[in-house]
Amino acid sequence: MKRRFVALALTAPFLLGACGTDASTSTASTASTASTASTASTASAGGETQNVTSVAEITAGSTFNDTDVMFLQMLLDNQEQGQEMVQIAVDRAQRQDVIDMAKAVDLTQADEITMMKNWLTEWDKPARLDKRESLHADHGGLPSTGDDEIAALKKVKKVDFETAFLNLFLAHQHNAVEFAALELDKGTNEQARAYAERVKESRADQVQQMLKLLNG
Repeated sequence: MKRRFVALALTAPFLLGACGTDASTSTASTASTASTASTASTASAGGETQNVTSVAEITAGSTFNDTDVMFLQMLLDNQEQGQEMVQIAVDRAQRQDVIDMAKAVDLTQADEITMMKNWLTEWDKPARLDKRESLHADHGGLPSTGDDEIAALKKVKKVDFETAFLNLFLAHQHNAVEFAALELDKGTNEQARAYAERVKESRADQVQQMLKLLNG
């Protein structure tokens, strides 16, 4: 049965290709396709163009607001947790379709983590989310995955692992959709907003795929 795994690939305005594979297709090839940019020019903030070969090379531009910063900080934390979760899945899952999805997400998000860190460095902002700051109280209590939940995933019985992982990662990716919605509502940076749109779409697709995997 053919399954399409949507690793977080950026399309317009970044001109990056989406990925599709079945369980027998090489995950490395899938993730490489998803994380590698076209060499075509890419639209940049301020009307400039960027010729890039990977997501990590995209620059954000100098115009941004507090919501843009908060979005990147929250999503960066989310993605780093996600990397830990999918690496656990690669080690512990028994179903090849779950392993393939986890590998694709792992490799693709690595470039995006670099991109977000670069953007925050461009803006002279810290990569780490300071949850004590009043600014972040304004995000309305957006959800996050607890460290204890990830720790529990490492210990769940192997026979129950796929169900436990998919349920937890499904909720985790839905959190990213909520972060993206906040950016689209209040963010001003052109590249961050375009990235948020792709996060919203791709994570929603991943949620639907994981629901199918849970029922498969």
